[in-house]
Amino acid sequence: MNEQSPEKKSGWRGSEDLWLNAAYDLLIEKGVDAVKVLPLAQTLGLSRTSFYGHFDSREALLAALVTRWRDKNTGNLIGQTRAYAETITEAVFNIFDCWLRPDLFDARLDHAIRNWALGDPALRAILEGNDADRIDAIAAMFERFGYTAEDARIRAFTIYYTQVGYVSMMVQEDTQVRVDRMPNYIEVFTGRSPTASEVERFRARHLPPAGQARRRRGGD
Repeated sequence: MNEQSPEKKSGWRGSEDLWLNAAYDLLIEKGVDAVKVLPLAQTLGLSRTSFYGHFDSREALLAALVTRWRDKNTGNLIGQTRAYAETITEAVFNIFDCWLRPDLFDARLDHAIRNWALGDPALRAILEGNDADRIDAIAAMFERFGYTAEDARIRAFTIYYTQVGYVSMMVQEDTQVRVDRMPNYIEVFTGRSPTASEVERFRARHLPPAGQARRRRGGD
């Protein structure tokens, strides 16, 4: 049996991130109704009063979860639309980095927020605002590469709603398979084919060397 540390015995309250990470885990696994102070305290082995040393209320904790989601998923996605790219195909590959790197875009958190918003009109409005901001950023990216405003918006809808479908349906797809398909998605989304060097750079970011070698041999 593990003994409690001296800090915990003497009233250690944890940290804000510790409570927030535990709340995140409950939100992902069981939904927002499970994110309550007592279960969190029991999970962490801390007292309920310790929670209030970091958050004024459960509502403040939930607001912090929404902020984490917005800053990470919306913030990083918009950042990727503005990342350096010489071509539109390279620019869309930058967006695709989000779909393959949980440190850039947390699909599980996005799914949990969307489920939560079904029963929370205030959060639904926030979600719709974030969706609009993401779509606007993708459309602006296309416009920078010479697409008309109308064409850019339709292409932005196509990219974004495809990914929302992945998130909402909780699609489980092998990374190698998804990376192999992405050059074809690029052609569908942009009307242009990525160059071989763009494909290789993208693959190098997301696949181990063995996977890259198999692709070059045509073995996938």
